[in-house]
Amino acid sequence: MSRRPRVLLAASEAYPLIKTGGLGDVVGALPAALRAVGVDARLVLPAYPAALAAVPTARAIARSALYGTPLTLLQAELPIDGGRPLPVYLIQATAFERSGNPYQDVTGQDWPDNPARFALFCRGAAALALGHLAPDWRADVVHAHDWQAGLLPALLSLEPKRPRTVFTVHNLAYQGLVAGADADTLGLPADWWSPDALEFYGQLALIKGGLAFADRITTVSPRYAQEIQTAEFGCGLDGLLRYRSAVLVGILNGIDTELWNPATDPALAARYDAHSLERKAIDKAALQTELGLAAEPDALLLGMVSRLVEQKGVDLLLAVLGSLPAGVQVAVLGSGQAEYEAALTAAASQHPGQIAFKAGYDEGLAHRIQAGADAYVMPSRFEPCGLTQLYALRYGTVPIVRAVGGLADTVVDATAANLAAGRATGIVFEPASSAALAQAIQRALDLYRAGAPWRQMQLTGMAQDHSWQRAAERYLTLYQQLLAA
Repeated sequence: MSRRPRVLLAASEAYPLIKTGGLGDVVGALPAALRAVGVDARLVLPAYPAALAAVPTARAIARSALYGTPLTLLQAELPIDGGRPLPVYLIQATAFERSGNPYQDVTGQDWPDNPARFALFCRGAAALALGHLAPDWRADVVHAHDWQAGLLPALLSLEPKRPRTVFTVHNLAYQGLVAGADADTLGLPADWWSPDALEFYGQLALIKGGLAFADRITTVSPRYAQEIQTAEFGCGLDGLLRYRSAVLVGILNGIDTELWNPATDPALAARYDAHSLERKAIDKAALQTELGLAAEPDALLLGMVSRLVEQKGVDLLLAVLGSLPAGVQVAVLGSGQAEYEAALTAAASQHPGQIAFKAGYDEGLAHRIQAGADAYVMPSRFEPCGLTQLYALRYGTVPIVRAVGGLADTVVDATAANLAAGRATGIVFEPASSAALAQAIQRALDLYRAGAPWRQMQLTGMAQDHSWQRAAERYLTLYQQLLAA
């Protein structure tokens, strides 16, 4: 088609409106990147209190009632550096007017009506995409993200004149499961209670709305697209994904290279780039002081900013903390499972000056850990893409990662051949074991002490292009193929 494709991106979070993790980062950055390559991209989210506070100029443009539930459609604009503002729609309903984050209350418990809340969001987004709520704009393509938007492709499949649909899997382990007894409350077609549709081992899986009904399925890295077709990584959905493999593709995420730029980052004690890498030592010293670590400039400082859940391999890190080699320090920022938070707190108490842990999330501290650490640890059991290893590469912080998903796609192991060729960017290990992680840390320490190979890895990593432009161009091609078909 000759005109700009009109694409509505639907998700449960997007930075800077609301963010709990990598999904928010991705959906926050992708629309601007799409607009830069000629897509009329727009974003729709639930109108959480935090999102409304972030765009106080949002104005009501439509009111409706879906299945008897009143909702209001708000519209606002987000500024984009060097481009036209991004139109943002917010679906306002009482179900979203709660304190806490999008999925949990202030005590960390999931809202029990999450399936109903996000089903309502999907109905509102479908009405918007079809031109029923904002009559001056109708989507050519709806791009839904993760299980919270999973019903969107399914709902649109019922429409005779519908937009094309793309569904992106950010993490297959989160599926939006609904107990069979509660399924009727969602008001979905009876024939969706089938393994060919949404039924999943006696429950409904809302993620199957995207996996079974979308015109195209994408994942956030090429390797993850292959992994989820196997029993090991498929979370019980590998059979469906193999069946739909012809419409499944992996497109590697990008990062916001303006937000994550050590040369301009306002959170840092010292800014630097590849030509002034020695200034990174100032950030290391500042981070050691901030976190109460010993002021040892020659120590290998390992950083980790993560959700503290089993997926991230936190237990593997915990298993090696008591026997770290001399000259290794660890700084961890994150929140999640209570037992992991307690264990990290205890490790920091038992090893003062060597191990530091901060519970929660602090955006500025996340940037300072990336800049101040020498190496960045990601021992994930699975990792659809991973963003923090990309931030680490950009900040000259050598990643130590497992060979899974996007980690394997983005980090080149420091083998002798890769080091000699100048291709190495990090340390990659295979088994999900504490012994393999300990060996990887020792490899990192040896290379760090060697000096020149370490600096070469830093510079090679900083030279990588992980901006959103490449991903945006691939999505544009995907949209154009769908519309041409």
